[in-house]
Amino acid sequence: MPECEMCAFFYVDDDGEETCEVELDEDEYARYLSEKPEKCPYFQRGGDEGDYAIVRHQA
Repeated sequence: MPECEMCAFFYVDDDGEETCEVELDEDEYARYLSEKPEKCPYFQRGGDEGDYAIVRHQA
C-alpha cells in the first residue's frame, strides 16, 4: 500500500527489510487478509507530523 512508508507502524531494519509492526491477533490478521481493503484500517501517520499531532491533541 502506498501510504505504508508514512505510517507510524512502518519499520525498515538494518538489512533493508520493510515490515509493518501492527500487532494483530490471528483472527484480526485473517480478517485483514480476506477483506483486502484499499486503505489500511490501521494506518497512523508517523514521523514528525504525527508526533506534533499528539502534542496538539494533549494541549
